[in-house]
Amino acid sequence: MGEEQNQGLFNRLREGLLKSRRHFSGQMDALAAEHPVVDEDFFEELTDALILSDMGVSSATRAIDTLRALMKTEHVKDTGRVKEMLMDILVKMLDAEKPSLHWPMVIFMVGVNGVGKTTTIGKLALRFQALGRTILLCAADTFRAAAADQLTIWAERAKCPIVKHQEGADPAGVVFDAVQSAKARKADLLIIDTAGRLHNKKNLMDEMTKMRRIIDREYPEATVRCLLVVDATTGQNGLVQARAFREAAGINGIVLTKLDGTAKGGILFSILQELQVPVMYVGVGEGIEDLHAFDAKEFVSALFE
Repeated sequence: MGEEQNQGLFNRLREGLLKSRRHFSGQMDALAAEHPVVDEDFFEELTDALILSDMGVSSATRAIDTLRALMKTEHVKDTGRVKEMLMDILVKMLDAEKPSLHWPMVIFMVGVNGVGKTTTIGKLALRFQALGRTILLCAADTFRAAAADQLTIWAERAKCPIVKHQEGADPAGVVFDAVQSAKARKADLLIIDTAGRLHNKKNLMDEMTKMRRIIDREYPEATVRCLLVVDATTGQNGLVQARAFREAAGINGIVLTKLDGTAKGGILFSILQELQVPVMYVGVGEGIEDLHAFDAKEFVSALFE
């Protein structure tokens, strides 16, 4: 990615995180002006600013506790260096190690309705295809009439095959057929679209667990990534979703979508602390080119600058 493209991504991230930046970056500058020397009120107000960014009480407290300790260790008493120190702390909180690529691979996409799973799948297919990989798509969302049609459109755009059954078919059966097809075709990557199951519907979660068991049993040679797609505008409800899908499918990566200016973005900190899995991609727009590999330093910079 060239310097111009990097700057373009940063600008879109910055626009998408406008709400978070207003909540605590501007507030932080005001706090520094109000409290030239760090005191307890400064820490309390800074904690509140982080919580208002959707970071959650636990993650915000962890960040501020780390900041306190670091300032004490380095004998920092004025607020002039606080922003720089806090940015470094937040980068470390988000910078989980990403797994290396091993082929063949299955990407199992999960998340509630409306978070952008199908669109993200299409963008991922095109992304990996550009790297020379062979792709197969699987339409395992058989509950929503338009789901398979939407995925078929993306398959046509990416010029890759798709496995699908009729509406109302058993999702586990579609996954089984897709796995057999992936093995027969010697595909590098099988991407599975799942229904936008509500996290409080136990029977639907059980179905998801069944699909994951089929993948593990029928395709043991494949690396499996279960990516949870989270809408950045959902706030702390995203954490509730993360807990439910972890139990059902074994999450090992996150995709954050809809960083469109209404998002706060701080929910990432809560989800990472809860799941201890990396953020793999962020979506900063509707275009094919608007899905990008996540970079913690870039993300935090967009919150502050």
